[in-house]
Amino acid sequence: MNSARETAVRLLIRTLEEKSYSNLLLDQALAESGLSVQEKAFCTQLYYGVTERLLTLEYALRVYSDKKSPEKMDVPVRYILYLGLYQMKYCDGIPDSAAVNESVRLAGIFRKKSAAGFVNAILRKFQRAGKEIPLPEDALLAMQVEYSVPVPLLELLLEEHGEPFVRNFLEDSLRPPPCSIRVNPLKSGQDALQELHPEKLAFSDFAYQIQAADLKHTEAFQKGLFHVQDAASQLCCQILAPCPGQTVLDLCAAPGGKTFTIAELMQNQGQLYAFDLHPHRVRLIQQGAERLGLTCVHTGVQNAAHYHQDMPPADRILCDVPCSGLGVIRRKPEIKYKPLESFAELPDLQFRILDIASRYLKPGGILVYSTCTVLKRENEAVVTRFLESRPEFEAVPLTECGISAGWMTFSPAYADCDGFFAAKIRRKAV
Repeated sequence: MNSARETAVRLLIRTLEEKSYSNLLLDQALAESGLSVQEKAFCTQLYYGVTERLLTLEYALRVYSDKKSPEKMDVPVRYILYLGLYQMKYCDGIPDSAAVNESVRLAGIFRKKSAAGFVNAILRKFQRAGKEIPLPEDALLAMQVEYSVPVPLLELLLEEHGEPFVRNFLEDSLRPPPCSIRVNPLKSGQDALQELHPEKLAFSDFAYQIQAADLKHTEAFQKGLFHVQDAASQLCCQILAPCPGQTVLDLCAAPGGKTFTIAELMQNQGQLYAFDLHPHRVRLIQQGAERLGLTCVHTGVQNAAHYHQDMPPADRILCDVPCSGLGVIRRKPEIKYKPLESFAELPDLQFRILDIASRYLKPGGILVYSTCTVLKRENEAVVTRFLESRPEFEAVPLTECGISAGWMTFSPAYADCDGFFAAKIRRKAV
């Protein structure tokens, strides 16, 4: 049976060399691993820790291997060293000797016994140097090493948001993300939630943070007393402000967290249509709505980038579009290593979805355009382009969040939420 460390190395190679998604790979691997609960937690810590600190560890390896290029090392050896360096630098509860010895052992497991001495030498050298990682003199390279963010992305973020925002955002991205839930106001028996030790969030009577656990097996979850949803997603729904009896569209709805909150805000009265492009993801919405007892939710498979004549006129529309996801790097750290050009086509797709969504909105109705990124090209630029091309629409203040502007980029400094953007748009009454 694989150990937690061996499993972590195999997962890191698949994620970072084969460009797979961290959360999907990890969930599947742990389910099939046979590891104990404690070992699964340790594997998760190592896996996400190395991923979020990758450029920092790469730089440290370059320094302590006499600047030998890590890219020229055998792939398993490189990741074994990353894992060893991470444990020694960032895991207070692991003795250096254990980190070194287990790394040497992993070299044998991965059939790289000839590299065992090299692994031992690098880690011992790091230990003798006080486990220090000296920063480069160049300011941008220093930030790259400090926050493990590529220079091109750093340059863009600094240009758009300034250094205070960027440093706060990136410092938060290296801390464990909170686990937030929304309590279902339509069901009684909230006392069962006390086993989760919830801490109330200020922006809503139903938003809480809890200590992360295996929530799906709790009595409260199985009874539909809550669903897991970051504060950012809950705030989007709060900005939309749907009312009982209205017709509401959620056009990019899976896996359903926003759909569920919208339905609860509607008091389960009215018609809420939730669509997604993929059938298996639509089933997630159906299953969640059933567990929570939300009978006003109607689901369907649909491409939001195509106009559908049979769509009912809506009082409220949530347009949570596909995006680069750079607002959630504290949960999916591998996203920050993607080249910026891989996001180049997103603004046109986002504009198309927004433009099509607006055609379903009744006069006087409200549409919320949202993303889970902090890039202005996907946020302000898309909304501005839309408003300039459609004069019958206007931005209105985000009063639900106490904001007088028509849109806002949120960061963890606000309600400890993920990074996201929301714009509130109204179709002018005829």
